[in-house]
Amino acid sequence: MVERTLVAWIGRTDLKAAAGDPDSTPGPIGQAVQAEQFESIHLLSDFAAQEAEVFREWLASKTIAGIDIHAVKLSSPIDFGEIYQHAVAVLDNIKQPREVQRTYHLSPGTPAMASVWILLAKTTHPARLIQSSPQAGVQEACIPFDIAAEFIPHWMQRSDERLASMSQGAAVEDAEFSHILHRSTAMKRVIAQARRIAVRSIPVLIEGESGTGKELMARAIHRASPRVDKPFIAVNCGAVPPELVESEFFGHQRGAFTGSVADRKGHFERTNGGTIFLDEIGELPKPIQVKLLRTLQEGEVTPVGASEPRKIDVRIVAATNRTLINEVAAGNFREDLFYRLAVAIVRLPPLRERAGDLSLLIDALLLQINQAAELGFRHKTLSAAAKNLMLQHAWPGNVRELLNTLQRAAVWSDEENISLEAIKDAILVSPQAPPDTDSILNRPLEPGVDLEALLAEVARHYIERALEHTRDNRTQAARLLGFGNYQTFTNWMNRHGVKR
Repeated sequence: MVERTLVAWIGRTDLKAAAGDPDSTPGPIGQAVQAEQFESIHLLSDFAAQEAEVFREWLASKTIAGIDIHAVKLSSPIDFGEIYQHAVAVLDNIKQPREVQRTYHLSPGTPAMASVWILLAKTTHPARLIQSSPQAGVQEACIPFDIAAEFIPHWMQRSDERLASMSQGAAVEDAEFSHILHRSTAMKRVIAQARRIAVRSIPVLIEGESGTGKELMARAIHRASPRVDKPFIAVNCGAVPPELVESEFFGHQRGAFTGSVADRKGHFERTNGGTIFLDEIGELPKPIQVKLLRTLQEGEVTPVGASEPRKIDVRIVAATNRTLINEVAAGNFREDLFYRLAVAIVRLPPLRERAGDLSLLIDALLLQINQAAELGFRHKTLSAAAKNLMLQHAWPGNVRELLNTLQRAAVWSDEENISLEAIKDAILVSPQAPPDTDSILNRPLEPGVDLEALLAEVARHYIERALEHTRDNRTQAARLLGFGNYQTFTNWMNRHGVKR
């Protein structure tokens, strides 16, 4: 038997109906349960718990269906991102029988909420769509996927400047931890660490490959900190000419050098009270590393040409795509500065290690591209074959590469559905380096190969990584490596000499 499930946001009209407003109609949800029979009803509510409970009791008198209220908190009823995230979270957590017909009600709530239901119904969470009005009653909403651009509310539109900003990997201005899309264990652990770090004013070092979202994480830490109302300034240390680094960071006084016709505050003074994000800090010249160390130790800066230092209160969040401790060992970075910066370390995993996040990011980024398009742009979907190819790609450029690939495919594809061939054309293939004779693969066969030893090396490598990833939780490590149970994983550990 097919179970029919209704999913909707509770709207103000629904609450008026439940409150017995004499001028109110039964409301969209009330109309739906009167017109059709459902076995279960799931309602999202941004209203007060007491109002939602009154509505649930009122609705229960009109239907035999089980009713669940999912309380959520929206900063705005037209925040597309928040609405999407809450809707997906509720849909993913609804336990459904194998045979289910899901129906989304478009009428309750805001146009933003209706838009999200349409996008979900036509992409990742297929469902039937209905709408209602006092005059026409309940009707099925037959909406083709190539929804006219003018249907999408104006607030969903963005200019090409936003697309360009996204392509460059710029962080969303209002980024918070809730805006960092993830479902993987690896990212959940990282965000949990970052949340604890955020409330303290200690320096933070963010490590991660290019494109993993280091600035996004830095902004999230700032916005979750007590300094949220103070400035956040991002500085790319590798983009500042070496001869200007000191002036840019610490400022200068008039006449300090040729061309300095006025006093100028540096980045640290302008950030006073807030957070300065030093991206690619490994690129800083050694002399500036010394001055930065003093700034951290003494909480003061001395502008170029000045004789007296100036007190500042700045939190430093630094980032690098290198392993900075290795740069210390190689003599490229000061050890004393490293330990001053690395009071708290956040290591962002590459996309290839974020199991379960790739599909979520593909869907979310494609939605961003669609919403950033101007009128006349045909909103794009992704074919199953194209998405499967993307799920198999290693993404060495991480989220930035993923976004740029989707943008290229969306621009180059004339059809609304991005095909496998379009994605193949959009993915940039890095030139192949010559085979590494020291690697596991491509070793020469002529001298002979100890295959068992190689396989044991691979097994030890992944067993140790899984244990490190799960903090020696063998049950979780076994699950990561596809073992059926904890005991089998332990046997492999013993067989290959892994001691933990």
